[in-house]
Amino acid sequence: MALNLSQKQEVVAELAEVASKAHSLVAAEYAGTTVSQMTAMRKKARETGVFLKVAKNTLAARAVEGTDFECTKDALVGPLLYAFSSEDPGAAGRLIKEFAKTNDKLQAKVVSIDGKLFPGEHVEFLAALPTREQALAMLARVLAEPVTMFGRAVKAVADKQGGGEEATAEAAAEPA
Repeated sequence: MALNLSQKQEVVAELAEVASKAHSLVAAEYAGTTVSQMTAMRKKARETGVFLKVAKNTLAARAVEGTDFECTKDALVGPLLYAFSSEDPGAAGRLIKEFAKTNDKLQAKVVSIDGKLFPGEHVEFLAALPTREQALAMLARVLAEPVTMFGRAVKAVADKQGGGEEATAEAAAEPA
């Protein structure tokens, strides 16, 4: 169904707003994907903070003008599904990668993050990025490690000194 001018403007405005706030973009070919697979993917996208949209490439190209994803304009060719990660940079990559396992028709074609364009194979790297919670846990572990090591060193010194005093006390108690 063809869109009239006002509908096209709405699509461009919606995509531009999402693109201006998004951390990453994955554009994937979806031809051959069933309605039930798309419905499941959209449901999972809503749960994980990913904006999923099927749009004409010319409209998407207009929408990404002036954003970090402007580098993708020339690579938007063919029927594409656009997945923007709004909260977690790796969320779109994980979504596409997860659904591509069960649907060989779904193939990432373009990956963009921080104003850089990557081929679709980089969806693996994007999907491997830690979530916010995982990153915070790693940071906490790194920050806690020096304190833990200091505590172990103090305990080892105390144990060594304590062990030395006990040996001296035992030696003094033994008859010569």
